[in-house]
Order: sequence, then C-alpha cells, then structure tokens
Amino acid sequence: MNSINSINSANSEQKLEHSIVVERLTKVYKGNTKAVNDISFTVGQGEFFGFLGPNGAGKSTTMKILSTLLTPTKGHVVINGYELGKQDNEIRKSIGFGMQGVTLDDLATPMENLVLIGVLYGRTTNESRARAEELLKILSLNHVRDRWVKNFSGGMKRRLDLAAVLMHDPKILFLDEPTEGLDPAARRVIWDYLRKRNTEGTTIFLTTHYMDEADALATRLSIIDHGTIMITGSPAELKKKVGGKTLEDVFIHYTGHTIREEEISTNAPDPYIHS
Repeated sequence: MNSINSINSANSEQKLEHSIVVERLTKVYKGNTKAVNDISFTVGQGEFFGFLGPNGAGKSTTMKILSTLLTPTKGHVVINGYELGKQDNEIRKSIGFGMQGVTLDDLATPMENLVLIGVLYGRTTNESRARAEELLKILSLNHVRDRWVKNFSGGMKRRLDLAAVLMHDPKILFLDEPTEGLDPAARRVIWDYLRKRNTEGTTIFLTTHYMDEADALATRLSIIDHGTIMITGSPAELKKKVGGKTLEDVFIHYTGHTIREEEISTNAPDPYIHS
C-alpha cells in the first residue's frame, strides 16, 4: 500500500502522522516551463514548516497547488488525509491561505469583513461575530474594529488578513510572505501569534524571504530552486551542514550568489486591452 492510501485508510482511525504528503509533484506551464519539477516531501502533524527559495523558484506555485487553487500536471498530494483532485472541498474547509497581497474589502470595517467571511464558511452571524471579536483582540485590532480598512497601515492590514484566514479555525495554515514590508514590532506580533497557534496544534506552511523569520519560526524547512527541492532539514542541521552561521549562508550556498533573472510570461494578457 502506498503512502497516499495509507494516509487515507488511517484518517478515520487515528491521528494523522502527516498533515501534508506530496509525491512526485510536477507543474508544467505553456512553453514547457517546469515551475515545479518532480518534488516529494511531507509535513508532520502540528509542524511549523518553512518553504524557501529565490523568486521564481516554484514556492508560490507549489502552495497554490496544495491549497487547490492550481491543478498539477502530475503527482499525488494528500492534505489532512484528503486527496487532492478528489476531495478538494474537504481540503478547502480544513485549510487557511494567507496570500502575498491583502484581499479584504477596503470600504468595509474589520468586523464587517470578518463576519462576512465567517458566514461564507457556514457559521451563523452570531458565531462569526464572536470569532471575529476574539481574533481582533488577539491581533491588537479591536480598537479599530469599526473603521474602514482603507485607512489602515500595512501592518494592520496584514494582521487583519491573518485574522480572516483564521475565521474557520483551520487545521493547516498556508502563509505566503505574511510579514513582507512590516516593521519589527508588527512582525513580532504576528510571530508571537503564529507560535501560539502552532503550539496549540495548527500545522503551518510558511514561505518567506526573511531568513531570520524562517530560522526563528520553522522547526524544519526545504529550500527549492528551479522547481527542485535542494535540501530539507532543521535550520540548525542545515547551518551545520554548510558550515554557515546563519540561514542566509545556507540559502546562498544552495541557490547561488547572483541575482536571479526571472522569466516573463509571454502569454500574459495585455492590461490595456479589454475583451
């Protein structure tokens, strides 16, 4: 019995050993561009897992596949015991996905945004309001709960976006650059809350360009480059392996010292032409 079937058969009987199982995952775009090239890895139940790589390495593509937003070319994926491509609705109910850009309504208040999201996830209005109040207090946003989001700072919007993906209390949290552009104080608030969620049992899958962030939060991580996983291990193990003092030394060792030339998609639509 392969690991996919083992995970599924055990799902109803006992606690899952792995929250994420990825086997030989590949994504090929038009023009035969391989964004993800035959990668395999697992993320343990309750693990804080980092997924690092240069721009264009395949991080966001992988995360979009795991969260059901993108269809893989081939490979097998199991999320929370549910098989990708066959049980996508169950996967979506059990995960939260914080994207790079904040996707909330600027002309609504934090409370309005969160209550709407809660209702869309099947909670009652009262349940959604109670959950929203809890998250706004935890993330230090209760004092602006009735103000328009468009007037918020970048840090406030990031914290509100995190609250939004937590409204349905997901078992797995996918975070794509969650503290990009934030000042140290705002980053620390998010770090502290993510640590708290993780100690309470939430599995967290993190991509970030901040090596100190990955070092401080992730218990284990993979570095991906050109769509291929280069190395996997704990931050301490990887630093020891390359003889580096910091995770940045490890990153440069496996991905190179020069600035990466990213490819431009020739199939992208012209923004000035409306069909």
